[in-house]
Amino acid sequence: MNKRRWIAVVIAVGLFVFSAVSSRVATHNEAESQQALAGLNALLYGSNQLEKNVIEDGDADKQIAKLTVDGTIADTGSGGIFSTATYSHQDFLAQLQEIQRDGNIKGILLEVNSPGGGVYESAEIAKEFAKIKELKIPVYVSMKNMAASGGYYISAAANKIFATDETVTGSIGVIMSGVNYSGLMEKLGITDETYKSGALKDMGSTTRKPTQKDQEVLQTYVNNAYDRFVKVVAKGRGMSEAAVRKIADGRIYDGAQAKANGLVDEIGFPEDALAALKKDQKLTNAQVIEYSVGDTGFYSSWLGNKAAKLQGLAPSEDSTLVHLFASLGNAQAPKPLYYYGGQ
Repeated sequence: MNKRRWIAVVIAVGLFVFSAVSSRVATHNEAESQQALAGLNALLYGSNQLEKNVIEDGDADKQIAKLTVDGTIADTGSGGIFSTATYSHQDFLAQLQEIQRDGNIKGILLEVNSPGGGVYESAEIAKEFAKIKELKIPVYVSMKNMAASGGYYISAAANKIFATDETVTGSIGVIMSGVNYSGLMEKLGITDETYKSGALKDMGSTTRKPTQKDQEVLQTYVNNAYDRFVKVVAKGRGMSEAAVRKIADGRIYDGAQAKANGLVDEIGFPEDALAALKKDQKLTNAQVIEYSVGDTGFYSSWLGNKAAKLQGLAPSEDSTLVHLFASLGNAQAPKPLYYYGGQ
């Protein structure tokens, strides 16, 4: 173990001791104790402040921000230095908002590898990109393995979209699904006893057969979300809504098919999208940066991870999964999703 690691261990032990003592001090010292503990946490773990990391040197006054959406677009409720998810929704929104405040950002390369996700979360991202578009900051998208459903939704308004021949994209549409156990309950002689204020209060119930009215209301809800998706694609791609609907029946396309039907501009990889962004937008000498949340590296260690969870600073794996499933809906409370592959 190197010197830096030993120092981190000593600080961690001190932090445990300090936490135990601070929890027993008099109430009038609570504010001072919390302030001191916050200072130690910042020293040990780092801050939640976004930091720029230069990944390709160049003119710092003309920067290209490389952003990444990798994974399901869902809000797991965790972000910053203690985020354990591949995709952190709150961190990504923070990056988009930081770009709007930074006058040095002259272009964005967005790499997408996602099956989509929540309707609300996808709309949040699209809203921030709309603000960026008003600032005349060009956005080029590079679709990697997959940019389907919500992954395409957040890409549609880009100035130019790249995909590889192997990219899975499309899946334009909305899905909301659940499981119904009413038939099984009937065979087992189990009766549902639900008291409700209105006939539709328990729409989507797993324990009774859906009525025609249930189906009509839920289908209308899904159709409205689908209409919004179609409008986003039509506006972003300069297509008529009728043209979008012809190709937006939920099916997937490879990159070549997507290019042929107007969903993609060019076939290429991230480096091709970056080269085109630099050439098209006269950013040849631009510095390329990406964002990260400042940390000391201690949290990634076993001891740092356990220390953060013991203090309640970092979510457990179980709580993260529970929050993820809740954000995507469940059998008892299905949610509409811009998602490829069902729930």
